[in-house]
Amino acid sequence: MRADRLISLLMLLQTKGQMTAHDLAERLEVSTRTIYRDLDALSMSGVPVYAERGPQGGCFLMDSYRTNLTGLNENEVRALFMFTVPGLMADLGADKASEAAMLKLTASLPAPFQQDAEKVRQRIHLDTAVFFQQTEPTPYLNMMQDAIWQEQRVRMVYRRADGNWVKRLVEPLGLVAKANVWYMVAMSFSAPFTFRISRIQEAKITGSTFERPLDFDLQKFWGNWLSNLEENRTRYDVTVTLAPTNTTLMVDAFGEGMYHLITEESKTLDNGRLQLTIPFASPEDACRKLLGLGTAVTIIHPPELIQHLAQTAQAIIQAYTSPINN
Repeated sequence: MRADRLISLLMLLQTKGQMTAHDLAERLEVSTRTIYRDLDALSMSGVPVYAERGPQGGCFLMDSYRTNLTGLNENEVRALFMFTVPGLMADLGADKASEAAMLKLTASLPAPFQQDAEKVRQRIHLDTAVFFQQTEPTPYLNMMQDAIWQEQRVRMVYRRADGNWVKRLVEPLGLVAKANVWYMVAMSFSAPFTFRISRIQEAKITGSTFERPLDFDLQKFWGNWLSNLEENRTRYDVTVTLAPTNTTLMVDAFGEGMYHLITEESKTLDNGRLQLTIPFASPEDACRKLLGLGTAVTIIHPPELIQHLAQTAQAIIQAYTSPINN
């Protein structure tokens, strides 16, 4: 509806400041011609909105203009109260502030929408933690958050995934929580890198400021980083067989994705067993995870993994059958 679009346009200009007609058209999924018509409509209704052409031009509101109009509809109210994650807010030390903000937002809503907000709280809860995963210690999370807001450089000692320790002077740009694990995106050597917060061993805010890249988009960077990680990840395929009765055991060990793999991509052999190929990150990763399943699965390929698994099993037997030295 045009009324909703006009409100959205007004809110965008009020929160984002100057925006080009092209950017507004993309956000509102209309043509630039429609944006200019909407701007004219707002101007005719008394809203001080202006459009300037040229390389430095754009659409903007007069600085002194502010509106308390939210234009929230029922679905938007539900969305606001749905996507609050208490655990992550607590990690950032913002749980009390988040609760206070939600109370103020609730109080400002019309009575029917207040009821919708309460219904959401009682019906939907987001828990980002993974089952049986220990919480990672993140003693420097709040410091990194302060450095991001203040745009100050941080000197830190960091343990890389390969176990090596490095010293880095970084310019923190943003924080990302994935499955309850916190990551920091920061500029280092003039390029953005991703650092796992729990691997920071020492850190200190230097007091020197930096200029945040104007074209940096945290969500876009993270999406591209994940895509590149998946594409470049080493894949080690292992073919196994198992009895259909062990499907639940496999799902418990590998997650719900294993259920799809078994039901959609496995084949039934003449003896009734299921055969499927499971991707792992490396031979060591495959050996570690499959060894824990005991005889629930039988590896049929590759042969070097079968040999490696047998040698590992023999070493375990030897370790637990030898006399224990006191």
